[in-house]
Amino acid sequence: MVLSAREKPTFPDPEQADDRGLVAVGGVVAPEWLLAAYARGIFPWYDQGLPPLWWSPNPRAILDGERLHVSRSMQRVLRQGRFRVSSDTAFEAVMRACGDERDEGTWILPEMISAYVELHRRGHAHSFEVWEGERLVGGLYGVQLGGFFAAESMFHRSTNASKVALICAVHSLFGAGIQLFDVQFLTPHLSSLGAHVIPRSAYLSRLERARGLDVSLDALNPTVP
Repeated sequence: MVLSAREKPTFPDPEQADDRGLVAVGGVVAPEWLLAAYARGIFPWYDQGLPPLWWSPNPRAILDGERLHVSRSMQRVLRQGRFRVSSDTAFEAVMRACGDERDEGTWILPEMISAYVELHRRGHAHSFEVWEGERLVGGLYGVQLGGFFAAESMFHRSTNASKVALICAVHSLFGAGIQLFDVQFLTPHLSSLGAHVIPRSAYLSRLERARGLDVSLDALNPTVP
């Protein structure tokens, strides 16, 4: 389906897409479009020079709080106190770092940074920052709708810093009432931390229930498990 940037954001049923998950092409990456997309289990992912591409792959990768796996070596890292973790103190810096750190190029384009920063200002996007002293060495950011959190990207500038960000994010968010933590695609890195895949239909059902919950992250204090 081709979307017009001049119309209101209206996305087709993602269950009509094939397993690769391309739902629609076009439209515009702006806060209202992003909120409408995430509410339907859809996210943007495209390269410079292309129109926005909107995806909902099958199956979908998620992380459940009770299945989070923290290895013994990571438990030691967390206990060392080498890293300090905060939330929503450097959202734009985390997002830019997620784009800057990729050797193969980035899909985190200027219009995406502007749109997600505005979502953050409105309370719909959040970041977790990992600090080594006063230096930002890791983090992740994502979008929240009620009890749903979609982790978009993470980065590290120090060994294990992105793992610390993800572990603390999962532990803290599920503690705050998040019921569905989306990581989109399964990678070996995410699998080692307990991520797994579920059918798109099951994901969409869980999303419908989770996003209707009343969950506030305004006073979130990231904790280490």
